[in-house]
Amino acid sequence: MASSPTDPYTQAGVDTAAGDLAVELMKSAVRRTHGAEVLGGVGGFAGLFDATALLGYTKPLLATSTDGVGTKVAIAQAIDKHDTIGQDLVGMVVDDIVVVGAKPLFMTDYIACGKVVPERIADIVRGIADGCSATGTALVGGETAEHPGLLGVNDYDVAGAATGVVESEQVLGAERVRDGDVVLALASSGPHSNGYSLIRHIISGAGIGYGDHAADFGRTWGEQLLEPTRLYTSPLLRLIGQLGDGLHSLSHVTGGGIAANLARVLPRGTWVDVDRSTWSPSPVFRVLADLGGLDVQRTEGTWNLGVGFFAVVAPEAADAAIAALAADGIDTWQAGVVSTGPRPDGDYEQGAKGVDGGAVRLVGGYREAGAK
Repeated sequence: MASSPTDPYTQAGVDTAAGDLAVELMKSAVRRTHGAEVLGGVGGFAGLFDATALLGYTKPLLATSTDGVGTKVAIAQAIDKHDTIGQDLVGMVVDDIVVVGAKPLFMTDYIACGKVVPERIADIVRGIADGCSATGTALVGGETAEHPGLLGVNDYDVAGAATGVVESEQVLGAERVRDGDVVLALASSGPHSNGYSLIRHIISGAGIGYGDHAADFGRTWGEQLLEPTRLYTSPLLRLIGQLGDGLHSLSHVTGGGIAANLARVLPRGTWVDVDRSTWSPSPVFRVLADLGGLDVQRTEGTWNLGVGFFAVVAPEAADAAIAALAADGIDTWQAGVVSTGPRPDGDYEQGAKGVDGGAVRLVGGYREAGAK
């Protein structure tokens, strides 16, 4: 029943009618992610997913991940553009699941806001649904919560959780990695959803508005910084199918930067020197570093600098992997080799996120912009 002007909940700042309208506006986008395995439609207390497909597995393992988008949402709010944040959320959540070789099954989302603006909520969820469709994930449920007095009228935050499945004998990880394996770097589309507190600090310090024109990019700063996170799940699942045992581990380069995330998927006793000269950081990172008076190397623990994923593969599979990912539109190159020999002197990243894994450092200098 729609809220009336005398409804005490409405007077307290919660508009249930607006929430109902938001659900109506997002229904068609959410339904597009549903296959025959999703039961119950939109709006139930719980999403239902037919798990009989798991009967085809010998020993199915469920993989789960949860995350948010972080302070990137502040830029979306600043320029009132909300249709890409959802893809960022899917990238942060679902692309973590594929790291273990799992196929995503379903996802749920949570949006907390100061005031439900139906069109805004629908834009966010439409982006989530589009990302779910691109990764083969069913969006089976979610929640929009209005928190007046806690969040400003135009403030919101988003989070999500997803579940996938992988055959136990096919789980990817450090235990598969061998001496001489090749480390491939997969290009990012930009900062993705990490390091935005530093980005916003730099932009603010430079006196730049998100609506200001960014001459280096031919669009506004807000539009440039809202470039959606690249989604890797479907190309990587295809790569797993093509390479089989030739693909040993994957790393999603998110919070913590380049070296720390790669170290997490290497076995203890191994080390990798990632060669900076194999790529040039994307222009957005160079421009931001210049604005902030930073050497770009100082940001390696914060930004992905153009590398969104690592794939550790058998040497004989490297060329095929590069070609397959290129066919999926992802620029990929060899950035290092796994070694179990004596480790050179120097500072290596090891033990990030509590994982007692391998050791990684970045060596050399980055390729100049535009150089091949």
